[in-house]
Amino acid sequence: MKLGFIGGGNMAYAICGGVLAAELCTEKEIFVSDPNQDALKKFKKLGISVKDSNAGALQADYIILAVKPYILPSVLTELREKYASKIKDKVFITIAAGVEISAIKDVLGFDAKVIRVMPNTPAMALCGMSVIAAEHMPASPEEFTSAVNIFKAVGETEILPESLLNSVIAVSGSSPAYVFMMIEAMADAAVRDGIARKSAYRLAAQSVMGAAKLMLETGKHPGELKDMVCSPKGTTIEAVKRLEECGFRSAIMAAMQACTEKADLM
Repeated sequence: MKLGFIGGGNMAYAICGGVLAAELCTEKEIFVSDPNQDALKKFKKLGISVKDSNAGALQADYIILAVKPYILPSVLTELREKYASKIKDKVFITIAAGVEISAIKDVLGFDAKVIRVMPNTPAMALCGMSVIAAEHMPASPEEFTSAVNIFKAVGETEILPESLLNSVIAVSGSSPAYVFMMIEAMADAAVRDGIARKSAYRLAAQSVMGAAKLMLETGKHPGELKDMVCSPKGTTIEAVKRLEECGFRSAIMAAMQACTEKADLM
């Protein structure tokens, strides 16, 4: 597989690391395009071919559009106007939040092979959650499977209808930010009570990771696992009571609704 990236940000770098580790391709089969020379330095260190023009990425069969949603239209327009003869048979994989497959095809000006994916930043630790839109025609089943395998190299994958992907942004794409905020708040409280900052962050982060792993491995309902920690007249149920009084659950749900509504407008 030859893999091209238009955009050399953190997600592109994470995916490169994952596919190299999984031996889906070699560094000689990866091509990265980005006008920012500083962004390309980390790819050069891996032995990956880099260019400051998008022509570089088009040496590949699979092109990952790894740019921000507001930049994507200008990138697609350039591909249509400058490289029309080179893009007809490419498989485009977009990770731009909120941008529908149909919108990408409209700008490219033909029925392009477009696969839409919503990854998240834990892919940088090869522990990501990527959701792939089930709709992928005219890409072949084999091409779709290859795209799925790219994201399996950086974590777990789920295939869902494209109509759900804006909701996916709220629950997995953007949610690491909510979790980081919670970890930071937990650590701040621990520091207030006398625990050193470094230890506080480690205690909070490991507890969050462990709780998530326990739920995934046991298959138990999160409410059941919460009840297992809440002893009668204990410390945990007192903390849960205060979280409920402060609107903990409703705040998260409201934040996720705002996230989805923003994606709907993009």
